[in-house]
Amino acid sequence: MSKRDGVDNGGRKRRPARRPRPTSGGEPGSGARGSAAPGAPGPAEAGRTPSAGQGGSGRTRAKGQSGSGRRTEPGRPRPADAAPPGTSGASPGGGRKPAGDRPGTVSGDAAGKRPGRMPTGAPRFARPLNAGSVLGWTALSAIVPGAAHLRAGHRRTGLGLLGAYAVLLVAALAFVLVRGLEGLTTFLGDGMMVTAVVLLSVGALCWFALLVTSYVALNPSGLDQQGQIVSGVLVGVLCVAVMSPFALGANTVLAARDTFHTLFPSIPTEPGVEPIKEEDPWSGRTRVNFLLLGGDAASNRTGMRTDSMNVASVDIRTGNTVLFSLPRNLQHVHFPPSSPLRKQFPNGFMAELGQGGLLNEVWQYANDHPQIMGKKNQGPRALMDAIGHTLNLKIDYYALMNMYGFADLVDAIGGLRIRVERDVPWGGLYGTAGTIKAGTRVLSGEEALWYGRSRVGSDDFSRMGRQRCVIGAFAKQATPDKILLNFTKIASATKRLAQTNIPRELVEPLAALALKVKGAKITSMQFVPPEFWPGSPDWLKIRRAAAKAIADSTRAPSQAVAAAASPTGSAAPSGVASPSASAARPTQTPKQTPTRNSQRSARSLEELCGF
Repeated sequence: MSKRDGVDNGGRKRRPARRPRPTSGGEPGSGARGSAAPGAPGPAEAGRTPSAGQGGSGRTRAKGQSGSGRRTEPGRPRPADAAPPGTSGASPGGGRKPAGDRPGTVSGDAAGKRPGRMPTGAPRFARPLNAGSVLGWTALSAIVPGAAHLRAGHRRTGLGLLGAYAVLLVAALAFVLVRGLEGLTTFLGDGMMVTAVVLLSVGALCWFALLVTSYVALNPSGLDQQGQIVSGVLVGVLCVAVMSPFALGANTVLAARDTFHTLFPSIPTEPGVEPIKEEDPWSGRTRVNFLLLGGDAASNRTGMRTDSMNVASVDIRTGNTVLFSLPRNLQHVHFPPSSPLRKQFPNGFMAELGQGGLLNEVWQYANDHPQIMGKKNQGPRALMDAIGHTLNLKIDYYALMNMYGFADLVDAIGGLRIRVERDVPWGGLYGTAGTIKAGTRVLSGEEALWYGRSRVGSDDFSRMGRQRCVIGAFAKQATPDKILLNFTKIASATKRLAQTNIPRELVEPLAALALKVKGAKITSMQFVPPEFWPGSPDWLKIRRAAAKAIADSTRAPSQAVAAAASPTGSAAPSGVASPSASAARPTQTPKQTPTRNSQRSARSLEELCGF
């Protein structure tokens, strides 16, 4: 037969020629690949491969043809653009179609920009992320570090961040439980303040980096353009908001450090102030006495008078405190032998002046006469000597607050809650500025100031009673949280309007003692008529009353009742000179007691002021 009959020379029937296949692949479902150029030789016979000299690009099915219809050549790797089994990708222009051009598939570029695409490594059944969920998981990471990384499938990083955060929380909780609020006083040292500022700065940077890495881990590039812009802006705002508490904390610490450097001297400058020992800041004492003064200095006044004078005698072991209020018009106080004013006034302060010699004039007199005192600005020392000698106590430290600055402090803590016994008019001679109504009131700074200062319809002794209620209310209601939240305002008012001789090294133990006082018993005693007459004081009676009030404050309530019934009483506690010893060598012959010499005990501020 001829070739036209479809039979070759060997007598075998020849297969018809196959349709040439395009170079980029056949139609869907075909397994052949390649194409034949026009005029190329026909296909090779079954079981044979074209020789090296044969032209044409078509390849016949080899003996080891795969089940998918794909023809392969022995020892030759599949081309990189070959379609996987069961797919086809021929394009009219030659070469394989991109995956995104085939029906039912998405190209790599399109999949990367597709909204809602889950990040690589995300949990298998997690829902796709949108802009809101990206922002929510990032915000959650500010509270629970590692949450966003876990959502994104970065388990090792997320668990590491979460574990480190848990360790910090447990350590902080253990510190508070073991040390309590007293542990916070350790940060009042100068070195600890610098350390705190550094730690707060590092913490702000760490939390900023945490939010940024959490946002990046959630793969915001999978969002559309609008989602990327909105989420990026909101995450930036969130970063600023998270860093703000750290910045506020650092600013508060810096303000405290500046206040301490301005207000507290670095070394003791007064001759009676002992150096501070770190192991024993109170030098073995069990009681410390503070002179708390309120001055009336103002731009329209000459000099300063200490119109409010109170001594706080504090038991270091328990925090129990006795407040002694001395009247501003206590006359002819005496000075101890160590005072330069003792030689100037051997019979009492300005005793030769009939209506002179008030206690509130001692400070200004000493400042006005440095030639007598030996140096300038010795008003605090002169007043501490006079009051300490009057009460038979050693006054360790003083603190002066201008009356108008006290109003700023009251406003900073949100006012004072005080029980007002009766209406108190204030302003001028007739109370034309306003009236503080009777009842339990929350007084503003201005109202609290005038509640303690007004003389309209009352005398100095009534005013003293109101002043001790104001001081006691401030001591009880100035809680640590209020102080911390308003510390900048408090520090500003204190720097401008306060002065003290408390050494800077004593600030930390003093803060711990103040916390004890807040939870301890505070009693008060004032030396006013009818028990004590300021114009003709009985110095021995004043000393005995002070010693008894301190002794009563150190006893339990049952012991105090038994001691009151006892005719002998008990010895004075540590830090209080014996009144009998002082009476043996009186600085002035005691006068006839103008009132009954009843040893009335101090009363609690809760009872007196209705706290």
